[in-house]
Amino acid sequence: MAHDRHDHHHRDDAPVAFGAAFALGAALNIGFVAVEAVFGLAAGSMALLADAVHNLGDVLGLLLAWGAAVLARRRPSARRTYGWGRGSIIAANINAIVLLVGVGAIAMEALRRLAEPAPVASGVVMGVAAAGIVVNGLTAWMFARGHEDLNIRAAFLHMAGDAGVSAGIVVAALLIRLTGWGWLDPLASLLVAAVILAGTWGLLRDAANLAIDGVPAGIEHAAVVEYLRSLPGVIEVHDLHIWGLSTTETALTAHLVHRAEVQPGEALVMHATVELGQRFRIGHATLQLESEALADACRLRPAHVV
Repeated sequence: MAHDRHDHHHRDDAPVAFGAAFALGAALNIGFVAVEAVFGLAAGSMALLADAVHNLGDVLGLLLAWGAAVLARRRPSARRTYGWGRGSIIAANINAIVLLVGVGAIAMEALRRLAEPAPVASGVVMGVAAAGIVVNGLTAWMFARGHEDLNIRAAFLHMAGDAGVSAGIVVAALLIRLTGWGWLDPLASLLVAAVILAGTWGLLRDAANLAIDGVPAGIEHAAVVEYLRSLPGVIEVHDLHIWGLSTTETALTAHLVHRAEVQPGEALVMHATVELGQRFRIGHATLQLESEALADACRLRPAHVV
């Protein structure tokens, strides 16, 4: 059996490089949530209150992601042989569930407001939402680099999307000011809820998939099998498993039925583990080489055996 892990050095640097961004981003958004909640209540704007709930979820997400990233740097131990990287998967699931609960509350109140429209201080709403564009845009900018880390990329896309939501609220408030149509505010809050739901549902789906050791999004199982079968001397692949060690690291184990006379096993494993990292971002690969005779006796050979 041979093992290699070659590409996780840049991931270890992520919590250090982005620690200040996480801290400042969380602080800015906590302050903005308070501002949105106060002015949303004062202005009678469901759209601002909906976005406050949304941004509160973002704060939770940033804090959970930050905490999980710090934990992921802890070394493996005799009891936690993979370390604490799986904490990022738990954090993603908690974040998604909390956001979904918030979406339900937003939608219920918005529907009530649609039935009974209330006056909205459109000028206040525009001012606060414009501030949201600045806060969320600045936070997104802090995560604009480091896209090779999926957690950092997710943080950037989430905050950039929030800036877009704030821009939508500004437009809705401007239309209310021009037309006097108060029902546009709860309608805007429903649109905010729909945006949150769309993003959160994908997050929950991917996080739940990782929680049950599913193949991480972006990796095609069939493509990995095809690559391994194409290696010199490999005539069969079985007992292949691909799963997430965290939201940024992927592991693979496989048995390769191999003819050593075609290529020495050590060279094959070295080449394969490097290629798995470069092609599929699988940085923790364990490959077991078997002769045809050994494969015949392998109890893990049938495809239905786990």
